[in-house]
Amino acid sequence: MRGKTVLVTGGNSGMGLATTIEMARRGANVIMACRSRERGEAALAEARQRSGSDRIALMQLDLASFASIRTFAEKFGAAYPVLDVLVNNAGVVTLKRELTRDGYELDLGVNHLGHFLLTHLLLERLEAAEQGRIVVVASGAYKIGKLHLDDHTLARGFNPAKAYARSKLANILFTRELASRLRGTPVTVNCLHPGAVGTSIGVNRETGFGRSLLKLLSYVFLTPEQGADTAIYLATAPELRQVTGEYFYRRQVKELTPRAKDRNAANQLWSWSLEQTGLPEHRLTEEGHAGV
Repeated sequence: MRGKTVLVTGGNSGMGLATTIEMARRGANVIMACRSRERGEAALAEARQRSGSDRIALMQLDLASFASIRTFAEKFGAAYPVLDVLVNNAGVVTLKRELTRDGYELDLGVNHLGHFLLTHLLLERLEAAEQGRIVVVASGAYKIGKLHLDDHTLARGFNPAKAYARSKLANILFTRELASRLRGTPVTVNCLHPGAVGTSIGVNRETGFGRSLLKLLSYVFLTPEQGADTAIYLATAPELRQVTGEYFYRRQVKELTPRAKDRNAANQLWSWSLEQTGLPEHRLTEEGHAGV
């Protein structure tokens, strides 16, 4: 990875921080994208200290705001002509129904739509790499997910499991559809289930609610470093140069449920996501090549 450019969303904590540190140890230039400048600065110092590398940078990004994502992409594109690896790691779990700044249910808005927009805006930089890789951190929770696009804010019935599982199903459908549309380009897209990892996801940042439960569960959860292992493998393994559109767990390809392989659902989600984010219809054609 020496000299490669790697972008990690949510790079300031949990698996994102573990991924940042390991990528930096391997000689990559790593950009940590995170929402809070204050938390990001503290994590940046920790990452540099633990990795022994000063080739780590911090950029502010709020995945709950389309405006923030577009500003970030402009700044990133101006600073980095090539992006070798994009790790879509950031994620939220909400315990009560919340909306993004643009009016979307928060889990879907951050975990799927935010990354959908960001990925599209960075595709030219990924296509400029010798072999660009997109790594999507999904979850086995997708198995109970349904898209509910007719009620995308979940106004008619919200619960945390329903919201999170939907966003993770969307991650996998997006991975498979994007991989199909990028065939014939030097960019691959794969997703993963990291396992049950003890991170701060699900802990309210303002009130700290959920922290005591997290501490209790940490005795049976994987560490962030263990959880990040497969993401790092997907980002770096030379044997995966031609592998795309797959779902991994513990470095192995795993079979998906029929719902996660539904091409009609993937197309529906793709079209809906383009419309919501205001992206052009023909950036990528269904045949797998860059469009007009």
